Amino acid sequence: MKDLRPLSLFLSAIALLLAPVALAEALPPAIQAVESRGAEVVGSFDAPGGLKGYAARYNGQGIALYLTPDGDHVLIGSLLDANGQDLTHAPLEKLVYEPLGKEMWQRLESSTWIQDGATDAPRIVYVFSDPNCPFCNMFWKQARPWVEAGDVQVRHVMVGMLRPDSAGKSAALLEAADPEAALTQHEAAGKASRLKPLARISAKVDEQLEANLTLMGEMGSSATPAIYYLDAEGRLQQQQGAPRPESLKAIMGPLSAEH
Repeated sequence: MKDLRPLSLFLSAIALLLAPVALAEALPPAIQAVESRGAEVVGSFDAPGGLKGYAARYNGQGIALYLTPDGDHVLIGSLLDANGQDLTHAPLEKLVYEPLGKEMWQRLESSTWIQDGATDAPRIVYVFSDPNCPFCNMFWKQARPWVEAGDVQVRHVMVGMLRPDSAGKSAALLEAADPEAALTQHEAAGKASRLKPLARISAKVDEQLEANLTLMGEMGSSATPAIYYLDAEGRLQQQQGAPRPESLKAIMGPLSAEH
C-alpha cells in the first residue's frame, strides 16, 4: 500500500498557509472595515438580539464589535441586558485580555532586567525603572521586606527617560560586574548615590534600553515606576507609581515573616 503520509503533511502545510486568508475572507465586510482602521479581530462570540459579537484589540485595549442582523452595520462598545448586566466583559476577558496578558508576561520575561531577590522566590514582580526616578527608589525600599524574606524577586526592567544621563546610568548598572549588587548600592544610597553614567553606551546595551522603553509604551505606561504582576487568578495587573500600603500587599503577596 502506498504511503500517504507525505501527501497528508503537504496538505496540512497548505491548510496552515491558507488559514489566515480564510479567516480574513470569513469576516463580514463591515468588520473588515473596522480592521482597516487599526483594530485586530481575535475571535467571535454569541450575542443576543440577533447580533454577532467580535472581540478585537485596538491600541492595546480590548473592544467589542457587534454586527447587526443585516450584516451591514457595526456597533462598538458595551452591551447591557435589561438588568444592567454587562454582557461584554466576559468575552473580552476570555478572548482579549487573558491571551494578551500571557503574551505581555512572556515579553517581560524576555526583556533586559536586573534581578533583585532570590532566584527561587515564589513570586515575580516586574518594574520599569529609571535610575533617576525617586518613586522607583521608594518602591525599591517598600519591597525590601518581601525581597529579603525570599518571598519575591523583583525584576528591574531598566529604561533611560527622565534625564539626559538616565540612559548612561542604566547602562552602567547593566554592564556592571554584578548588576544586582550595583543596583542595590545605588538604590540604598538614594539621593547620595554616586552612580556614574557611562560616557559611551555599547550598541548592544543601547538596543536593549530602546527595546525596554518600546515595551513599556506598548504595555500602556509612560512613567516610572510601572509595576506588573500576576494576581491570584494569574491575570496580569498593572500599578503605576509607588503603591500605597494596601496596593503594595496585593502586588507583593503574603509576607512569610508575618506567619
